[in-house]
Amino acid sequence: MLLLGILSTRAQQSITGTVKSKDNDSTLAGVSVSVKGSSIGTATDASGKFNLNIATLPLTLVVSHSGYIEQEVVVHTKTPSLILLEPDYKQEEVVVVSPTRKKQTILFSPVSVEQIGSKQIVNMPGPDYYALAGYKKGIDLTTSSITFKTISTRGFNGSGSSRVNQIVEGMDNQAPGLNFSVGNFAGLTELDVDNIEILPGASSALYGPGGMNGTVLINSKNPFRYQGLSVQLKEGVNNIDKSQRSKVTPFHDFSLRWAKAFNDKFAFKIGAEFISATDWLAHDTSNYSRAGTIGRVIPGNRQTDPNYDGVNVYGDETSVDIYPILVALGDPNPQHMNVSRTGYDEKDMIDPKTKNLKLSGALHYKLNKNLEAQLMGYWATGNTVYTGNNRYSLKDIKLGQYKFELKHRDWFLRSYTTQENAGEAYSATVTAQILNEAWKPSYDPANPAGSWYPQYAGAYLQAKMQGTDDITANKLAREFADQGRPLPGSDQFKQLFDEVRKKPIPNGGLFLEKSQLWMTEGQYDFSNKIKFADIIVGGNWKKYILNSKGTLFIDTLNPIGINEVGAYAQATKKLFSEKLSVSASGRYDKNEDFKGHFTPRFTALVNIAKNQNLRLSYQTAYRFPTTQQKYIRLNVGDYMLLGGLPWVTDYMHADKDPVYEIGSDGNILTTPYVYKELKPENMKSFEIGYKALVAQKLLIDLYAYAGHYDNFLGRNALFQPTTGQVFSTVVNSSTSVKTHGFGLGLDYQLPNNFSAFLNAYSDVITDVPSGFQSFFNTPKYRVNVGVANSGLGKSKHFGFSAMLHWQDAFMWDGELANGPVNAFSTVDAQISYKIPKINSMIKIGGSNIFNHYYKNAFANPEIGGLYYVSIGYNL
Repeated sequence: MLLLGILSTRAQQSITGTVKSKDNDSTLAGVSVSVKGSSIGTATDASGKFNLNIATLPLTLVVSHSGYIEQEVVVHTKTPSLILLEPDYKQEEVVVVSPTRKKQTILFSPVSVEQIGSKQIVNMPGPDYYALAGYKKGIDLTTSSITFKTISTRGFNGSGSSRVNQIVEGMDNQAPGLNFSVGNFAGLTELDVDNIEILPGASSALYGPGGMNGTVLINSKNPFRYQGLSVQLKEGVNNIDKSQRSKVTPFHDFSLRWAKAFNDKFAFKIGAEFISATDWLAHDTSNYSRAGTIGRVIPGNRQTDPNYDGVNVYGDETSVDIYPILVALGDPNPQHMNVSRTGYDEKDMIDPKTKNLKLSGALHYKLNKNLEAQLMGYWATGNTVYTGNNRYSLKDIKLGQYKFELKHRDWFLRSYTTQENAGEAYSATVTAQILNEAWKPSYDPANPAGSWYPQYAGAYLQAKMQGTDDITANKLAREFADQGRPLPGSDQFKQLFDEVRKKPIPNGGLFLEKSQLWMTEGQYDFSNKIKFADIIVGGNWKKYILNSKGTLFIDTLNPIGINEVGAYAQATKKLFSEKLSVSASGRYDKNEDFKGHFTPRFTALVNIAKNQNLRLSYQTAYRFPTTQQKYIRLNVGDYMLLGGLPWVTDYMHADKDPVYEIGSDGNILTTPYVYKELKPENMKSFEIGYKALVAQKLLIDLYAYAGHYDNFLGRNALFQPTTGQVFSTVVNSSTSVKTHGFGLGLDYQLPNNFSAFLNAYSDVITDVPSGFQSFFNTPKYRVNVGVANSGLGKSKHFGFSAMLHWQDAFMWDGELANGPVNAFSTVDAQISYKIPKINSMIKIGGSNIFNHYYKNAFANPEIGGLYYVSIGYNL
């Protein structure tokens, strides 16, 4: 083989060339250069040069690059003349895959789709590419921390939304045990993102369970096409007004990518990114009254309410009625009075340093001109914070995804695994409660005098007998019971805190979570075999292995295995001289805990005039309850969080000790709760849309939709009088829940490299049963507007972009807490300068540049301004 290779090389000729951008004369790296009619090709290096081994001349080169018009160049000599690519501002040329699982231009998509390209990422004003999604219509972001953002669509916004599939390089990016998508934390590095496609709407028919409200596809750069070394350094600051932290804090983001191809057969890439920052702070001290996940903000504070429970204060969830203690102490006039333990602020319980290290690599080998083998892996570790039913410090969490794939022109077959290790992750609430108990127990029968509540009650009674008013008596009682309490930052506090957070639940706050996901799937495209219609078929097998050793699930004795299978098919037909395109698709899935489920989809695309299309769709979607919604068993402070399968009735001993539902008003219903079978959630969606390209410059996109949800998955709150225990279980809504909304988007390519966009959208929910938590969590109206220029000045080396986001006020319905989210607007902006001689770009930019703090979710951190300077090479 080696001798044959040498002989073949001697028989070949080498041609070289350089590719530049016609608008600013800068060299272009990663440009695809291939020989027309063959599989021979390469890509330009960091200096825009290419070298190609060919057998004979003349030949035709096909030169293509994202954001530029494809060119065909006839070559007669070994050194062709300089190739200049012209920027492509034609909106209809943007290619997407997600709407039909086949390549097509975005103008002819039969359903709504949003796309973010690598060029947009290079010129984005914010510090990370996830923030760009928040400027697309129909899309919301929930920010739990700097490195943990969640993309949601068409309502049901929340941290780690399980109603939106997130697929990175074909791999489901949801952590199998923790149940949130980890793309922002463990996905692609910024330099390796080729494009992001977002389907706002039902997408289960093609992408399976979880696609209730949308699917996000994040695709990486192929090393055959994008070669060379790329490096980016970002240095910045946040907390500039010191309102959350005691000083201005630094932000670091270092990333690199290196890719190389050999003889159009073998290619590899490696990448790394490290982010370090001081995180935003959740510090809402509003007084909160809760019963399970049901609750509301109430008047009062620590000085005026002895049972104060701060929204972002942890440990004060422990509450006891001291009436029996007062009676035992001989109070002549005892009163029922709930008293809470003294809590700790988030800044005392969660490490403010967020760190994120991502490593990635891939090997690509072309077995022939139509078949390529890929082996790739993505791994991440660090510290971040997640908001669920608690604020969770994900300390030293580790997440890895590894894939092998055979990708043919007509089919693919891939297998991958997700490996999850929660590291030293802990709950801020539970850790604070147990820390209080470790210092001084709430009540120890063997030593009542050394217990917190007897001390409190005794001091309170003494103060009252001396004629002190209630507020002063409670203040004195708390001061007495809290004598010697570990102060944040003290050696005593650090010692107790580390002891508690490193002990597994239920004796401490630590999760022993090492769950896995294994997945094999394949697809075949019959387009080259069958001519009367485009037909694709596919299927998958999925296995979850839940392993938390009882700290999260009911897997105390053994890990829990769950099998799931699915299959789908789609047929597309163009009619009436391609004026009408119709498609029908359907998917069947079976999870071993539930009956099988079938979801069909029908679409029609009508070409009503040149570059004007009307789209209509009927889509169905479903989701099996998540692994947590089925098997979770977790004490989250003041109640027990349970799944929704039949085992919960045995756990609660509900046959002997009845439980009763707690209504939305906080009152306990009189009829005992009766368990009902848990079912998958399903929905039907109708959508009409219009898309038009006017004068090759203005892209108009409109849509309106209506959704109908059955067996809506939510939570209730239950109270057991005999034990005083509060439970929260997963249940289906007894009635249908409906949603509707609309969106309008305008994208305009202006002269002299200017561009602008404007979009507005709305989502509304109706028919939610009283007392049922829908977690819709979406403002009624949102507006985004932006303007940019990719080449200013005589040399066209300067650029800028600025984007504004505004959203209406709304009421947040969350598992941690419910409360108002105020209306806010925020502006991101950047200016840039290209240095073509060294293929580099310098940027100065920031997010929320006016530093107007805002929250996009109740009980989540307030987000301030972050400002940075970056220099990038070979972007």
